[in-house]
Amino acid sequence: MNLSLPYNEFTAYTLRQLNNMFPDRRVLKLKELQPAFEQAIERTAYCFRHVTLTGYSKEGEPNLNHLHSDQYAVYLWFLSNAVWQLTQNEAAANKLFYLNKALHGFSCMYDTLLPDIFLLLHTTGTVLGKAAYSDFFVAAQGCTVGNHQGHYPVLGQRVAMLPGSSIIGECHIGDRVSVGIGATLYRQDVPEKSVVYKESSGQLKIRHSSSDWASRVFHHGYK
Repeated sequence: MNLSLPYNEFTAYTLRQLNNMFPDRRVLKLKELQPAFEQAIERTAYCFRHVTLTGYSKEGEPNLNHLHSDQYAVYLWFLSNAVWQLTQNEAAANKLFYLNKALHGFSCMYDTLLPDIFLLLHTTGTVLGKAAYSDFFVAAQGCTVGNHQGHYPVLGQRVAMLPGSSIIGECHIGDRVSVGIGATLYRQDVPEKSVVYKESSGQLKIRHSSSDWASRVFHHGYK
C-alpha cells in the first residue's frame, strides 16, 4: 500500500485531527488504536485494488492520499469500523464518525455493514443506513440509503447510486443495477441488470441494461 505520508506520520496525522477536533481531555493514543489503524489501512488497500480511477493506484500498488477527500473518507469509515470491532471504544468510534461527517459531509455509522469493496464519489450529503450491501457498491454525492418502519434495502453486487438518488425501505435491488440521478426507489424491487431513471416529467422508469455504471469504476471479473 502506498501512503502519501510515511506510515507513522499518516497515523499521527489522523490522531491529531481527532484530538484537535474533539478536545474533551479523553486523548486518543496510538498504542490503543494501533491494531485498528493496521486493519483499516489493510482493508483500504484491498478495496482500492479493485478501483480503476486515476490516483487509486501507484506503481501497481493501491494508493491512499490523505489529501484526496474521497479516498480519505473511505479510509476513515474503515478505521471507525475497525475501532468498533477491535476495541469497542464507542467514544473513539463516534469521534471518527463525526470527523468523517465534518470533513466530507458523509454520514455512515461505524457499525453499518458496508462491503469490503465500495467507492464514494464526492461524498457530500451522502447518508448510508444499515442496509445489506454487497461488493462493488458505489455512491456519489447526495445519495441516501434508509429504512422505512424498520425495513432496510438489500443491495446486490455492482449497485451504483448516481448523484441525488435514494433507496428507501424494503427494496431488493439486483446485481448490476444503476440508479440514475435524482431517482428514488421506495419499497420497490429492481431486477438485475437494470437502470433506474427519472424522466423529465418526474416519472420513474426501470429498463433492462446490458451495461452497468459500477463497471466504469471497478475492475471486471475478480474480487
